[in-house]
Amino acid sequence: WESGAVPVILLNKADLCPESEERLSETGAVSIGVEVHALSAMQNTGLEVLDKYLQPGKTVAFLGSSGAGKSTIINTLLGTERMQVNEVSELGSRGRHTTTHRELIILPNGSLVIDTPGMRELQVWGDEDGLQQTFADIDELAKHCRFRDCGHVSEPGCAVLEAAKNGTILPERLASYFKLKREYAYLADRQAMTASAVEKVRKKKISLYIKELKDHDMI
Repeated sequence: WESGAVPVILLNKADLCPESEERLSETGAVSIGVEVHALSAMQNTGLEVLDKYLQPGKTVAFLGSSGAGKSTIINTLLGTERMQVNEVSELGSRGRHTTTHRELIILPNGSLVIDTPGMRELQVWGDEDGLQQTFADIDELAKHCRFRDCGHVSEPGCAVLEAAKNGTILPERLASYFKLKREYAYLADRQAMTASAVEKVRKKKISLYIKELKDHDMI
């Protein structure tokens, strides 16, 4: 959200998942504010939901783990086998890194898509403004907590904990909220440490420069 992009979740390979509707519901429940769609690029079903995102002049990037079917989706949209794809490994159902670089592709309707290599890890970057936007429901509930600085852990009169208890928000969503909050705190600490290290190096250079001037009787 903070990048200015609009996130959309695609659950590909729906043809291989008998409980795809259940998974669709579960995913939507923990990603409030984000549209979620189930489709099958291999069977060419459900891809019509992408029409509203793939507009002329708009750029869409496909992100996901290796083997998720990003290149297969693009091939289906192109109507040709342009992007190389591999079968998913039988060992742990892990995908193989077919796409090894990013590529910008123009679709027949004038929209642009970016195919990316499979990602093994995601890390957050930003500040808590993005957290408040992503978890606007929790942020709104927090306004009704008894204490302004409520940490939503064990405080009495916590509206967030009460909502989790009565099922208004899922425990998994609250757990994601706390996890991201911890990661943002870690990121802020790391950035502060980096800034401190840069300032230390700067002061050291100034000290060496002054010493050099004194050695040459320039000050």
